Amino acid sequence: MPKPGPRNLITDVPGLLVGCVEDEAVRTGVTVVLCPEAWTAAVDVRGGGPAVRETDTLRPENSFSKAHAICFSGGSVFGLGAADGVATALSARDVGLRIAEGTPAIPIVPAAALHDLGNGGDKAWGLSPPYRELGMKAVEAAGEDFALGSVGAGRGAMAGVRKGGLGSASLDLGDGLIVAALVAANPVGSPYMPDGETFWAWPFEIDGEFGGGRPGAMPTAIEPIPDDSKLAARLKAGANTTLAVVATTADLTTAEAQRTAMMAHDGMARAVRPSHTPFDGDVVFALASGATPLGDGPMRGVIRARIGAAAADCLARAIARAVHQARED
Repeated sequence: MPKPGPRNLITDVPGLLVGCVEDEAVRTGVTVVLCPEAWTAAVDVRGGGPAVRETDTLRPENSFSKAHAICFSGGSVFGLGAADGVATALSARDVGLRIAEGTPAIPIVPAAALHDLGNGGDKAWGLSPPYRELGMKAVEAAGEDFALGSVGAGRGAMAGVRKGGLGSASLDLGDGLIVAALVAANPVGSPYMPDGETFWAWPFEIDGEFGGGRPGAMPTAIEPIPDDSKLAARLKAGANTTLAVVATTADLTTAEAQRTAMMAHDGMARAVRPSHTPFDGDVVFALASGATPLGDGPMRGVIRARIGAAAADCLARAIARAVHQARED
């Protein structure tokens, strides 16, 4: 039976490091997932208002569909500057592509940002948004253990009208095959069922990892737009986002990683109601270390399907863990 890894974090996939930093005055932050050996990477964007960088670099028809890091931040379009800091810090460590002798290393750092500009923090940064510096600090802070909740890119996040945050979860499928997810949960929709207490993700919970709540009697019909979502406020497009990375030890190709990212979006839909709206910028990246060969026989597709299903379950759990661990300002 699959079970979480020892940390129940995305860093249960060996080789990954995660760094989180915050700016408390601005009520924002940055999270970076480091894979300095350039792992196979892909991305699937389904939200109607994404803020992204270098996503086309990961398309399977392009020449280098790998990543040295994935960067998430608050700050909307301003937050994409965090990836500049991550790239600079990694290049200084000699991490990245070397195009010609004597030139700087060029790290591939796809990135996405969520909208936390209306959370009450001091956003009067003029010509100097804090994100580039936060990106560099996140690289320095990276390790195998990290906190969940109101940290990193989840510092200023909201989930509907509740606090959002940073979440993670993992599954050990056996035989060296590990799948995990990390999410910065800031959706327009709600992670809670109509009782306002039970997570939509409750069927996927393992060992009470987000409180152990279970629903009571359910109405025969459920309102498509929950009362504790933000849609009644008529937000403008781009005002929210759920950003995720799913990772595995499998030796996936870029196209196979792309399918994993696509399947993982199901976890977002299970955990948030509604998701993928015109007001969200929902993005899922997929990373594969290649440490566990899947072989080339007919079972490869079956195992790939299991990986994608596990990624969706991990993402649903990670979203609930993010909200469960979040704190009020």
